[in-house]
Amino acid sequence: MKKLHRIVALLLAALMAFGLLTTAFAATDSAPIIYPGKKASLSIYKYDITKAGTEGAWDAESYVSTGLHDDAVVDKLAKYAIQGVEFTYLRVANIAMSNEVVDGQRQVGVLYGSDSSERSNAVLSAIGLTAADAHKTEGGINYFTSDMLNNKLSAALAANATIVKNALEVAVKNGGVAMAETDATGHTSADQLEQGLYLVVETRVPENVTSTCNPFFVSLPMTTTDGAAWNYDVTVYPKNQTGNPTLDKTVREAKNSTGKNTGSLTDITDGYAHTATASVGDTVDYQIISTLSTITSKASSLSEYTYVDTLSKGIRYNKNDVVIEFFKDAGCADKITTWDENSGKFAVAYDDAANTMTIRMTESGLAEINEAAIVYTDSVKRGYSDCTMRITYAATLTADAQMGDTDNPNEVVLTWKRTNTTYFDTLKDCCHVYTYGIDVLKQFSDNGGNVRNVKFRLHNDIDDCYIIAEQKDGVYYAKGFAAKKADATTFVPNSSGHIVVKGLEDDTYSLTETATDKGYVLLKDAVKIVIKTAENGQCEQCGAKLLTASATVNGKDVTMSDGNAIVPLTVVNNPGFDLPKTGGYGTWMFTIGGVALLGAAAFIVIRSRKQHKNEQ
Repeated sequence: MKKLHRIVALLLAALMAFGLLTTAFAATDSAPIIYPGKKASLSIYKYDITKAGTEGAWDAESYVSTGLHDDAVVDKLAKYAIQGVEFTYLRVANIAMSNEVVDGQRQVGVLYGSDSSERSNAVLSAIGLTAADAHKTEGGINYFTSDMLNNKLSAALAANATIVKNALEVAVKNGGVAMAETDATGHTSADQLEQGLYLVVETRVPENVTSTCNPFFVSLPMTTTDGAAWNYDVTVYPKNQTGNPTLDKTVREAKNSTGKNTGSLTDITDGYAHTATASVGDTVDYQIISTLSTITSKASSLSEYTYVDTLSKGIRYNKNDVVIEFFKDAGCADKITTWDENSGKFAVAYDDAANTMTIRMTESGLAEINEAAIVYTDSVKRGYSDCTMRITYAATLTADAQMGDTDNPNEVVLTWKRTNTTYFDTLKDCCHVYTYGIDVLKQFSDNGGNVRNVKFRLHNDIDDCYIIAEQKDGVYYAKGFAAKKADATTFVPNSSGHIVVKGLEDDTYSLTETATDKGYVLLKDAVKIVIKTAENGQCEQCGAKLLTASATVNGKDVTMSDGNAIVPLTVVNNPGFDLPKTGGYGTWMFTIGGVALLGAAAFIVIRSRKQHKNEQ
């Protein structure tokens, strides 16, 4: 009742605050009079305050809303105007002057009277106001102050914005009037309005707006800031958050803690990046992380959320292993729930010809995303608004994979739609998988020997496993790993002396000669092959640093061929013995002469002893 001592002009905390535009009690005995029957108007300007604030064009402390049109604001925020926003208004109460005597003093104020109609009751019920809260009741009409209305609305939105906004949207749509969508300047208006208290709800947003603004009350008319007059043409500037859902696709080679490839998922998000290298036969893990848009009400609920994932032809899906997880945080630490392919929350379809996988949220999945109750430490939030969705699946690198700096790009496209729109929006992201190979040329120093009698095995020193490969058209394609030496693939040169192995990741390898042609000596030491990658260039789509490869053989740099895809090396055997060779692979020594001399010496000694014995 103390507010009846003076007219309090409506002062907003910030120009773009929740927009609870009402009129407080009037203030003096000479308070201005509302002219009955005079029409009013409402103008709304919609700006991307998120972007304006980021770019330094908006500071909440710099603006105070007066309800009047502000040319300075319009000029400064013109480039941040949001077109295509629809507001709907509903008149929920009459406005009336009040003359009361309190503590022996006459007080003049403004009250808002609800006629207890169905639509008015729906609004008051949604914000938690009842007849018992009324400042007074006369003639069956409950009268409320602006503070009562605004405080209840603020508290209700703070407690559970989604539920309250949905209820107010329904109430407004059942009897309200939709304004024209905001134009290129972000402006819309309505005129010839009856005096009273109006509830304004944002009922349609464009594709770049992820949340509707909170519903707000507007008093028509409202007092000027000095309390000296009534403003019948009210202008408001409600705030919106803008921005799209995020999308990030990353990849890793599936390995366990020992480093050996197991083809299984390991700890969450660990080791994922926009680039990876892998061997043919490797399982690679993919994750797709999307931050969901802000779901503030049914007007911004999702009606479509679909991923179309495309792999390069050299990578094939490991089907039926898609898992979707939801988290409260972007770091995927605080899990809400997990969906698998049997949950009914999403459907997966594969197109083998196009090598695509489509993941579509079903009706029940969308219902949970939009409406599920999520319990936080200090609150309960409806729907997975602003939560993180993580999709994981696995695939296998095949012999068709591109090699070297020509990578295997893998793209995902997210398509989504909100209930209040007729259009779809999309996001794209990608990641890249690289693989390499070696080309071993087998030679004999004397140009003799049969290369087909030579055998090798290949060991991955980093993963501590042996390469398993299959041969096709004279080329070996890696297809897996073996822990035991006995299970390793035996590599044999073709008729021209070459062993080509494709589908190797960037790692350190040991090439060991296990057999050679008769009359030639095996290599004493294994050949050390190191394939390295370094960042070089950037993907225009995902921003990832692309890779380029280099290699060494026994510590010496070599020039890779075929677009940094193949490591060339030559292995030479000498007849009988292992001779030194520049750039070769071991120390070679002549011993034939020594053996002959030793034999001759032994013969002479034995013969001399026999002669000596006979002479005796």
